[in-house]
Amino acid sequence: MKVLVIGGGAREHALCRSLSLDPDVTALHCAPGNAGIAEVAQVHTVDALDGTAVAELATSLRADLVVVGPEAPLVAGVADAVRERGIPAFGPSAEAARLEGSKAFAKDVMAAANVPTARSYVCTTPAGIDEALDAFGAPYVVKDDGLAAGKGVVVTSDLAEAREHALACGRVVIEEFLDGPEVSLFAVTDGETVLPLQPAQDFKRALDADEGPNTGGMGAYSPLPWADPKLVEEVLQSVLQPTVDELRRRGTPFSGLLYAGLAITSRGVRVIEFNARFGDPETQVVLARLKTPLAGLLLNAATGNLAAQPPLRWSEGAAVTVVIASHNYPGSPRTGDVIEGLAGAAEVDEAYVLHAGTALDADGRVVSAGGRVLSVTATGADLSAARTRAYEAVSRVRLDGSHHRTDIAAEAAAPA
Repeated sequence: MKVLVIGGGAREHALCRSLSLDPDVTALHCAPGNAGIAEVAQVHTVDALDGTAVAELATSLRADLVVVGPEAPLVAGVADAVRERGIPAFGPSAEAARLEGSKAFAKDVMAAANVPTARSYVCTTPAGIDEALDAFGAPYVVKDDGLAAGKGVVVTSDLAEAREHALACGRVVIEEFLDGPEVSLFAVTDGETVLPLQPAQDFKRALDADEGPNTGGMGAYSPLPWADPKLVEEVLQSVLQPTVDELRRRGTPFSGLLYAGLAITSRGVRVIEFNARFGDPETQVVLARLKTPLAGLLLNAATGNLAAQPPLRWSEGAAVTVVIASHNYPGSPRTGDVIEGLAGAAEVDEAYVLHAGTALDADGRVVSAGGRVLSVTATGADLSAARTRAYEAVSRVRLDGSHHRTDIAAEAAAPA
């Protein structure tokens, strides 16, 4: 099977790494890729938002499967353009990707499917914003209706900060605060059959102890030893399957990766948000534990054959990933700094480095090229072992001005 992956972050590096280990994959390509992906796949220059260009590249490569990684190309209809050429694409149509592209649309789908979520208001005027903020009170949850690369959400007890963010968004969703721990649950679907993966937990805040601003994610771990063993089945029945069924009923079937961001509240499971693609950095730990070959799974989803997919196989161990971010992230990050110690980090047992925002400079050195620069990932018999290895590998990487959280999976890994 010849596979083309679209994207250039750590999520796509994780996908490419898993696909490169699949014996059924005879050729692996990625566009535009990054410095790390180039070590496991042939990279190509392409505008990931240009559906015609992506489809032409897939055709020229005679790809058997195209995997669209990021949300922006999906919302732009890249998967549609590929399918129009007769090539299977893993990723929803532009219409179905509105589940992530518009928070208001997602709320409408959830209401129709009777999916449990936070009460909310969709606001477009200053008066409406003030009314909604007053109705819910602190802490305020304010979400940009459109795509914002994981940084369009503000959760704050400061009314002025909440109002400022809401006014800057134009169209905004304001909702009640959901208490309890958060869980990320991915599901592969072909529009009918829904196959959930293993849950993970993401760390959104920039600093230890969940301090600092929201980011695209600073680390993750899987499995969740504290979660109810019945959680995945419960979410499949109450959230994932009803949502897929509702989108099919509307004539916009969702095929690809459905990501449910969940809060385990005192009143039960509630959906915080949906995404229409693999999440970053949760993908790094979920795929680290998946033993089932990835290419066949994604192809079955893309071709409507997921009902024939054998049960997924998982490692009994754990995985932890720690994000190394560049100076000033999630503000305006500094780029162009040389990254050293990558070979040393890869020498740590069961650890490896996934590139997110990297490039090669004129001298062939790996340099920072984005906010989240690296995802240092490790596996182990349990979370404690995986965590120890991940942080040992992190300690070997040198990037001037970089920062990372030191508490990823610390609480979950602690002895009971």
